[in-house]
Amino acid sequence: MTIDLYTAPTPNGHKASIALEELELPYELHAVHLGEGEQKKPAFLRINPNGRIPAIVDRAAGDFAVFESGAILLYLAEKTGRLIPSDPLDRSRAIQWLMFQMGGVGPMQGQANVFTRYFPEHLPSVIQRYQNETRRLYEVLDGHLAGTEYLAGDYSIADIANFAWVRTHEWSGVSLEGLEHLQRWVDAIGARPAVQRGIAVPPRPSGEDVVRMARRILVE
Repeated sequence: MTIDLYTAPTPNGHKASIALEELELPYELHAVHLGEGEQKKPAFLRINPNGRIPAIVDRAAGDFAVFESGAILLYLAEKTGRLIPSDPLDRSRAIQWLMFQMGGVGPMQGQANVFTRYFPEHLPSVIQRYQNETRRLYEVLDGHLAGTEYLAGDYSIADIANFAWVRTHEWSGVSLEGLEHLQRWVDAIGARPAVQRGIAVPPRPSGEDVVRMARRILVE
């Protein structure tokens, strides 16, 4: 049995595809064309009523659907017993850093993307606010990584979640200059073959498609 992966080439989408590649789980790719609004069609809303990617359907579990990227990472880690520590305290640390991305890095960097790249008005104070907050969160990661190779001991879903966003920092207009520990971590994770395969799923759209996709999301 396999897993159906519904996704698009975004940081949240790459979290799911990287995890599936790392775990060597068989999956069938269903590319969701956000610029065409496929994520809002009834067939997809039956899988994720929030109309966002990624989402998975686990056929081996009776077509069990999971949405929200963080929930998908947890589900896959618990399903396989991998990419999450077994020790309760270490497990909590991994989940804390996963939530750090879900509640901090993702929302702040996502808003930096919107106001830097796609918003119809140029609002310097708003752009600066989200870029500065993203940089502050990067500094938190850098400080923590000064004393550890990965965020929660061994490589885990916490690393996958944060990496998928931090790797796109230039698109958000945020620098990693001076964050040597974070840069070391980004380089190490980015060199992993499974991560490289996950980032290639699905193929990147054209620049025009990216803009159209972002504008559609912006007005929804």
